[in-house]
Amino acid sequence: MSSTRIEAAALRRLPKAVLHDHLDGGLRPATVVELADEVGHTLPTTDPDALAAWYFEAANSGDLVRYIATFEHTLAVMQTREGLLRTAEEYVLDLAEDGVFYAEVRYAPELMLKSGLTLPEVVEAVQEGLAAGMAKAAAAGTPVRVGTLLCGMRMFDRVREAADLAVAFRDAGVVGFDIAGAEDGFPPADHLAAFEHLRRESVPFTIHAGEAHGLPSIHQALQVCGAQRIGHGVRITEDIVDGKLGRLAGWVRDRRIALEMCPTSNLQTGAATSIAEHPITALKDLGFRVTLNTDNRLVSGTTMTREMSLLVEEAGWGVEDLRTVTVNAVKSAFIPFDERKALIEDVVLPGYLL
Repeated sequence: MSSTRIEAAALRRLPKAVLHDHLDGGLRPATVVELADEVGHTLPTTDPDALAAWYFEAANSGDLVRYIATFEHTLAVMQTREGLLRTAEEYVLDLAEDGVFYAEVRYAPELMLKSGLTLPEVVEAVQEGLAAGMAKAAAAGTPVRVGTLLCGMRMFDRVREAADLAVAFRDAGVVGFDIAGAEDGFPPADHLAAFEHLRRESVPFTIHAGEAHGLPSIHQALQVCGAQRIGHGVRITEDIVDGKLGRLAGWVRDRRIALEMCPTSNLQTGAATSIAEHPITALKDLGFRVTLNTDNRLVSGTTMTREMSLLVEEAGWGVEDLRTVTVNAVKSAFIPFDERKALIEDVVLPGYLL
């Protein structure tokens, strides 16, 4: 195989690790249709294929109102225990089919309370669904390990509650924490008390930063709040001039802080202009610990295989590049070192001997 041509079947077989993937952004269209009918929620269309097309069109429209509306429909079917069990189980099975062996899934429990569930009940239902999916995937010979990141919504006032949940469930499948939602206007330091609590309790966390807002957001996430990873982080390039790294960019690279990069999603939100010019390639070449992610698989019409394929076809990536970002992801996973080491040695390295 040449450095820039990898057969589609080979891409699908490659072992994949994803650190940045939202549960409520990755449902099956058919499941959304069925669950919406059960709960009496009106969708733009009840044809699964047309609904998938609607999601993709809305996400690519450049209209923020339409983009947000996509999550309105997925969240509407994730308000009951039954809906959470099903969507969480299917989440795992879909990853297994795509060649993913390790994933961290994130969601905000506070957005799933409209039918009377409590915050702990939401987490318990999702964890039960994930466990069922992992058991089925293992039985089918395609094992997937999934850890959970609980999110607080940065523009609301329940971030500390979500952090408390992460502490409470850290021995029950929750491996870390995040804040999600509108980045611009809602700086990470607004929730410093939650992050200080997580640090005291030794719970790792990532923070969405450097997508809709620039370097100050990344600086706050790292130097004020103490994040161990950065969600997206594409605007770290603003601190790099002609290959020379500024102090913040140097800190990110030299401290091996993982950047959870999501190329297709970044195109949709305007954080990048094309796959060929997406910062992930330049940052990889400069030695940053970049990772490749899907963000929202239904909303972006994507999979890990598709994200890899786009980089191969449009940015000239080869197998070694794909292996690098996969190793980077496992190295930066919020699980113990010995488990990360075993995944790299037993799954990643043998899986990339094409």
